[in-house]
Amino acid sequence: MLSADVVLPCLDEAEALPWVLSRVPAGWRAIVVDNGSTDGSAEIARTLGAHVVSEPRRGFGAACDAGLSAAEAEYVCFCDCDASLDPGLLTGFVREIASGGTDLVLGRRRPQTRGVWPAHARAGNAALSLMLRRRTGLRLHDIGPLRAARRTDLLALGLTDRRSGYPLQMVVRAWDAGMRVREVDVPYLPRSGKSKVTGTWRGTWQAVRDMSAVLAEQPRSPVGGDAR
Repeated sequence: MLSADVVLPCLDEAEALPWVLSRVPAGWRAIVVDNGSTDGSAEIARTLGAHVVSEPRRGFGAACDAGLSAAEAEYVCFCDCDASLDPGLLTGFVREIASGGTDLVLGRRRPQTRGVWPAHARAGNAALSLMLRRRTGLRLHDIGPLRAARRTDLLALGLTDRRSGYPLQMVVRAWDAGMRVREVDVPYLPRSGKSKVTGTWRGTWQAVRDMSAVLAEQPRSPVGGDAR
């Protein structure tokens, strides 16, 4: 049976945690990275059986990096902790990697109800997808947080972004390293609470700025791989 560690960056997600952790596949380890919560998220996660890591440096990338460092399984997955994405879908991601079909699987978010994905967030994501295509040739539609890869592959990428650019830097460096990247559709549900990033124009602009800096990086190795 395939197993994996699921990294769940968490900042004040007490309301969403019970649902999210209940959806983590049986036998998989949930790593909740508490990024400075003040609503008791860490305590709730521990009570629900998750492995909790504290990361005092604020930033999505900082939380993801702390989770990756704490991971031990062959496969490592990432998922938002706000109940907008179902971690149960990650079993399919890991199976595809284990079968040799690809190296990095990304979830393309498909909103299930009106208003789930604000217009400014959609626009920012579309712009980044276009810039990514110009930089790598990858025809992706989303730089979403639901993803999976082998732990050794991720560690070898040497990811350095500690803010909103982390998800994009993972994709860019994976491509540069010759990893095969695949995108699959996933349902995007109404999140619990207000987004810390895409819920505001300021947060979206900061994310776009962080990711634009990632795209300006020079390739670390010859470009390779393909999008499947």
